[in-house]
Amino acid sequence: MKLIKVQYKKEGKQYLFYDNNLELSENDAVIVETEKGEQLGYVTKTNIEPIDDEKRALVLRMATKKDIQKNQKNISEAAKALIKAEEIAHELDLDMKFIDSYYTLDQKQLIFNFVSDGRVDFRELAKSLASIYKTRIELRQVGVRDKAREVSGIGPCGRKLCCSCFLRDLDFVGINMVKNQNISLNPNKINGLCGRLLCCLKYEDDLYTENRKGMPQVGDNIKIENKEDATVIAVDIPRRTYKALTENGEKIEIKLESCCDKCERKHCNKRSS
Repeated sequence: MKLIKVQYKKEGKQYLFYDNNLELSENDAVIVETEKGEQLGYVTKTNIEPIDDEKRALVLRMATKKDIQKNQKNISEAAKALIKAEEIAHELDLDMKFIDSYYTLDQKQLIFNFVSDGRVDFRELAKSLASIYKTRIELRQVGVRDKAREVSGIGPCGRKLCCSCFLRDLDFVGINMVKNQNISLNPNKINGLCGRLLCCLKYEDDLYTENRKGMPQVGDNIKIENKEDATVIAVDIPRRTYKALTENGEKIEIKLESCCDKCERKHCNKRSS
């Protein structure tokens, strides 16, 4: 069996399932088994070779027309339930902002996702919702990145947020990536609309790590041509150059070899134009 990627809603996260030896194509509607129950999703990628021994769930079957109609009804009813949940939460004076809600295909569970600055005691809310909808209620507190994906917006680059248009998996972004790229630790420059570090910091981090090899740090003392002492005052990682100030007050720019200078490939895709 091979792996496929399945998406429950447009621009949502994609999950891996074994195809159960079914002949599937992209955009096919399928029924899959999740930890919350059966869900309807759409195939986004097929014929993925397994790369590990991790156990994954199977695609149960192709979705029928009846399944698709039922799923559409679930979406509509979950949207109404979300409005009701917001009303009850307001009455209970709960500090929570709902993002979305959805039923499992068999309506045995109704899940609400919300964000909050702190912990929320939503037991009374859960009881009220369970008494109204006669099903198991789950309230999940999610992160602000998930909220940004749902709400969307325009990033500092002038384009739609990556998380809401193509970035399916929100990987870890750490402050070490900011430092690795010599970016100023200014929250207005390095944080996205969600208030967390920009996802795009991860895109070029590997390249910066590669180019940093053998380069000095600002403040390092070096010798120019193994003779004159100098202090590093600036570093340009993408160009693999740095500037040094000699004891005589002269500024010198030094360029290091790149990985392409060291290799024999004439058409290395890392070579700068």
